[in-house]
Order: sequence, then structure tokens, then C-alpha cells
Amino acid sequence: MALHPRGVNHLAISTRDMKAQLEFFCDVLGCPLKALYWMHGVEATFHGFVELAPDSYVAFVQGPDNPKDVELGVTHAGNPTGTTTAGTMQHVAFHLDTLEEVLALRDRVRSRGVQVMGPIDHGMIQSMYFAGPENLVLEVCCGSGIDETAWVDPEVVRLCGISAAEVERLEHPAAFTEAAEPVTQPATDPTKPQLRYPPKAYERIMGMSDQETWDRFSETTPPVAAR
Repeated sequence: MALHPRGVNHLAISTRDMKAQLEFFCDVLGCPLKALYWMHGVEATFHGFVELAPDSYVAFVQGPDNPKDVELGVTHAGNPTGTTTAGTMQHVAFHLDTLEEVLALRDRVRSRGVQVMGPIDHGMIQSMYFAGPENLVLEVCCGSGIDETAWVDPEVVRLCGISAAEVERLEHPAAFTEAAEPVTQPATDPTKPQLRYPPKAYERIMGMSDQETWDRFSETTPPVAAR
């Protein structure tokens, strides 16, 4: 079996209004609340989870220092085709199994007074779009099993500076054979992606053994007894 992520366990969205986000996702979209607690290891910060599926959630992070300023086209796209800063979320799309379910959820969203654009047939998926609290751009769609022979456009490939050999490699990622011993932590390399911490803290964190990281940062006790 090929080794790669199988889905999104949780998408973490910054918020200044946890209640508004939970009301929207639970009431408008019908996602049940599953967790709301002090975020582990982060001072004065709440963490909330709503369920998409038993192995997939949307999470919210509310901290006292979350900026409130919105600049459309920079911090937020504002609509499904808007611009936003590289590395940020342009929009997020949630999955349903059938177009009939998409239409039913469209009616639920509209019944809560929220306008919906769509559905629209994109060929490989069928989608509807609407806004969430704090200028989120949201999509709900159905469709699966995208055929790369039909949907990888040679013109766009060329404009992205991708060669034919690179397309082949991207469509068929190399297999990974797990070694008998874990791979050691590589040295810090500024040409590789890095988490952003103060330099000394970053070196300390990345210098920990995996066991030290597990022991130091793990918190497994729920905040309340199960009802």
C-alpha cells in the first residue's frame, strides 16, 4: 500500500469568536461539537473541535493575541476566486457523497438565512459556495476519483515550469520503504520548510529526541469526566 496521508484529521482555523464559529458549524452545517478546552501548552487559548466524520474534524483556535484586522486579497480571499497571501487558505471545501446531499445541505444553509452560490458542475466535482463567520470562504462538494489523464493540463504544466518527467514523478510518487531503525532528525537547513519559533527555541525543540518530545508535550487526560 502506498504511504501518504489519507485525509484531513483536522483543519485548524484561527478565530476571535469561538461561539460564533461553533454556532455556525454546528447549527448551519450540522456538525456536532466534540471538544472545547484550554489548548494544550498555549496560555489563555481555547481549542474547539466539530466533527465532519469520526476521523475528520474542523478545529478552531481562539487566543487573546489573534489579530482582528481583515484585508481582503491579503489575509482573506473573500470569495472562491479571490487572491490571498501565499501559504494561506484561499478556501476550504468539505465533502459529501452525492449531489443530492449537496442540494439538501444547500437547503439547510439557506434555511438559516445564509446565501449560497451554486451548485456548480466543475466536471470532476460539483460544488456550492458560501461564507462563514470572520470572512471564511467555504465550499461543499461531491466527487471523487479524479482522472489525472483528463485533468492535468499540458499548458498549465508548462506555465508552472514542470517537465514531462516531473509530471510522471508527481503523478506516481516514489514508494517509501521503512527502515529497521527510525530516520534521524536532519540538521537545520534554511532551504527546507521550518516551523517558526524563536531561533534558540527552535533549535532546542528540533534537538529533542522523539521520546523526549512525546514525554514533554503529550497531554492525554480529558478536562472533564465523560458524561
